[in-house]
Amino acid sequence: MDLVFKALADRSRRLLLDQLYTKNGQTLGELCDHLDMARQSATKHLMLLEEANLIKVEWQGRHKLHYLNAAPIGDIYDRWIRKYDRHRMEALSELKARLENNDG
Repeated sequence: MDLVFKALADRSRRLLLDQLYTKNGQTLGELCDHLDMARQSATKHLMLLEEANLIKVEWQGRHKLHYLNAAPIGDIYDRWIRKYDRHRMEALSELKARLENNDG
């Protein structure tokens, strides 16, 4: 999980992930066309994203396609976010019950 947090800490890598979310299965050139980033910089960022398992790579002939892998982000949600979200949902349910009881 540390690699995922490290990868997500950089704005450029988040932009690459956003671009893959918008259109999955892009080449390096396609990704660079949408971002103000040199191919060499994008390659370094993509390598870190791949190491963190946030992207998967597939070769189609001579073309290397990059695909978003959201599973590690889901793991972060399950481990770190969901437990905090539960308290908000319980508070909203309690508020709803109170409001409904006041109407009757």
